[in-house]
Amino acid sequence: MSSSSPSPSPSELRIHPNAPPPDAPGASAEQDPERYWLEHVYQGGSRQLTVRAVIAGMLIGAVMCLSNLFVILKTGWSLGVTITACILAFAVFGTLRSLGLLRKEFTDLENNAMGSVASAAGYMTGGGNMAAVPALLMLTGTLPSGGWLVLWFAVISALGVFAAIPIKRQLINIEALPFPTGTATAETIRALHGHGEVARRKSRLLGLSGLVGAALVFIRDARFTWLTNLPDKVSLPFTILGKKASAWSLSFDFSLLLVGAGALVSFKTGWSMLLGAVLTYGFLAPAMVSQGAIPEVTYKAINSWMVWTGSALLVSSGLLSFAFQWRSVARSFKALSGLFGGKGAQEEKDPLAGIECPPSWFPLGFAVLGPIAIFLMAYLFHIPWWAGVLAMPLAVVMGVIASRVTGETDTTPTKALGPVTQLLFGGLAPGNIPANVMSANATGGVGLHSADLLTDLKSGWLLGANPRQQFIAQLFGVVAGAAVVVPVFHILVPSADVLGTEEFPAPASMVWAGVSKLLSTGISALPETARVGALCGALLGIFLVLLEKWAPAKAKPFIPSASGFGLAIVIPGSSSIAFFLGSAIAEGLRRKMPKLAEDATLPVASGFIAGESLLGIALALLKAFKWMPK
Repeated sequence: MSSSSPSPSPSELRIHPNAPPPDAPGASAEQDPERYWLEHVYQGGSRQLTVRAVIAGMLIGAVMCLSNLFVILKTGWSLGVTITACILAFAVFGTLRSLGLLRKEFTDLENNAMGSVASAAGYMTGGGNMAAVPALLMLTGTLPSGGWLVLWFAVISALGVFAAIPIKRQLINIEALPFPTGTATAETIRALHGHGEVARRKSRLLGLSGLVGAALVFIRDARFTWLTNLPDKVSLPFTILGKKASAWSLSFDFSLLLVGAGALVSFKTGWSMLLGAVLTYGFLAPAMVSQGAIPEVTYKAINSWMVWTGSALLVSSGLLSFAFQWRSVARSFKALSGLFGGKGAQEEKDPLAGIECPPSWFPLGFAVLGPIAIFLMAYLFHIPWWAGVLAMPLAVVMGVIASRVTGETDTTPTKALGPVTQLLFGGLAPGNIPANVMSANATGGVGLHSADLLTDLKSGWLLGANPRQQFIAQLFGVVAGAAVVVPVFHILVPSADVLGTEEFPAPASMVWAGVSKLLSTGISALPETARVGALCGALLGIFLVLLEKWAPAKAKPFIPSASGFGLAIVIPGSSSIAFFLGSAIAEGLRRKMPKLAEDATLPVASGFIAGESLLGIALALLKAFKWMPK
């Protein structure tokens, strides 16, 4: 739906089956969408934020957070968790009830509240959190202790939740921005709780594919004397400069995680990644090895040179794409002007005063948590206090922008907002690497969690949920996510040497570290070939975005995705090949068997990802505690 629409249509509001037709007496959505919602959609007496919904959300969210941690270290992306969490919770509670262990049915609004908890926990890896912290480790070799990092993540994420309060009603109630993932979550919850067979089929697919993914990683990675392991990869059948293709990272990986992740991205992103991998590792890397710019044929050596080209492409394309969304940014600043003193949707006789979060919670939240965040910046990362103070209003601005862009496009622009903050603090505090990285983490984390809460609130708006209870649910999820992500990260990444390898390419961290290092040392510190590569990457990023913007509609499907192409430059070629395979299989299903694709793609792909990532983490823990040979 266009953001210029003055109010939601009655058909959009009438997602709940009990809502009356738009021509019923008293229906006045066009005149007052909030009153219409209150009278015809809101389910005030239903169970929502129950103890079991909170506990289930924290547990499922923690599990999804660990899965996302593994995925982001592999691919640089955090994947959506809310729909998967809702399917999983429905299956678990349905099973418990069928066994007679529960008396009360798990309602749709309980599932929605559970999803708010789970999404806040699951997205703890996003918003720059698991880009900035690994980048800081790579650049400085040290990190604060685990307890301090848990507090840092929790405070920054909670600030994002509070930042969503003053803009929620304008973006969701009045403008009715689509928030596509939130809308899809509401539809999924309706399908789960309205059609038992659909829910059972999806939950079975999720469970079975999870077992398959876990079994594969066990056979591949578990080091027991009685087990014959699968190889990690199989080289493509050719050589480059006398070395096998696998030496250039061009191989087939035995990894369903990457195939599953590929199934969740568009086919355009998938083939763009394949194209980027072929050009990078099949042509550009060999050319640089021949010139001596890359000293040896290993992934780490190739990546140390390629990261400048890939980073420049990702940053330039992200910033230009963001610039083309200037209307959203302008509307965001217009909304900011109404945060203090303007009435906006807050009429004197507010029909939702007892349901929406009170406007006073926004300044109170920042008054309490803001000083803590500023103290943590100064104490943990040696960021000047004035820079920490500046980061707070900047974080609010980034939260408002990120929320609107997410509402209109379903894409949270962390990849653009992070470098913008890095550039800003690179000028204000030159040479201060922790300030450069962690200030961007602060603004990115606020932006992501603000957008995440509003996405959940969109689902609640369509289902008739209580937004104040969803706000509280997110705070529970923030605590759960922060508590689990830090200790497991320390186990998976005991030192900076693990990052930038084929096991954990950590492409997002490589980009953040590259931008910070460049701002600190200046471009003249780079080798000449790397400077040329960075310039070519930046120009290519700009060219691809402009081509996508201005090309005829018929040509756009054939224009490579700038983000997919750029990502392929900074991850192993084998990962891009697996992504392409997953996206091609999903696209083939969508074209040949659309019904099967609609029912199976999300649960099967999510199961592959969860099964492999969680058992991969479990095996890493066993090896770390020396309960299994490495």
